[in-house]
Amino acid sequence: MKYHPHTVQTHWASPLGPMILAASPHGLCGVWFADQRHLPASDQLAWPQDDAHPVLQQAVHQLSAYFNSSISLFDLPLDLNAGTAFQQSVWHALLRIPAGQTTSYGRISQQISNPQAVRAVGAAVGRNPIGIIVPCHRVLGADGSLTGYAGGLGRKAALLELEAAGNPSPDLFPPLPGEG
Repeated sequence: MKYHPHTVQTHWASPLGPMILAASPHGLCGVWFADQRHLPASDQLAWPQDDAHPVLQQAVHQLSAYFNSSISLFDLPLDLNAGTAFQQSVWHALLRIPAGQTTSYGRISQQISNPQAVRAVGAAVGRNPIGIIVPCHRVLGADGSLTGYAGGLGRKAALLELEAAGNPSPDLFPPLPGEG
């Protein structure tokens, strides 16, 4: 992933563990649990600390409200430019999943008009740099099961429970042709 050279960061103690938030001049470009898989490279995590950055302050405020169940929608400028064009198309599809609802990797591959790319969609979902806000936790396996989450399945389950999505039964989204 390639981040803007003027990226800054802050740290926040979320109810699910310490988080790193990053912003570029274009918007929020990172929200990670400090111990998750697929963190930026260590030289990138050396970004300057800027706790007063307005986008980072907004992000902390909105994440706090989200964890307090005061909001379910985020209103933040996002910078998704660190990813490839394919990754960005997947991340934009994630933004269309409403709070409290889930979808499958196969459905996302259909939405981006690339139905054969289910595994590539899964890889892009796993590399989502703006966790929670770009809701990769709302993507489940074809059978409705909890599947990989860079922040850990326990956190994924907690986020879904917070949003009252729970662990839906497979009939909430019947298999697509060639799925399951």
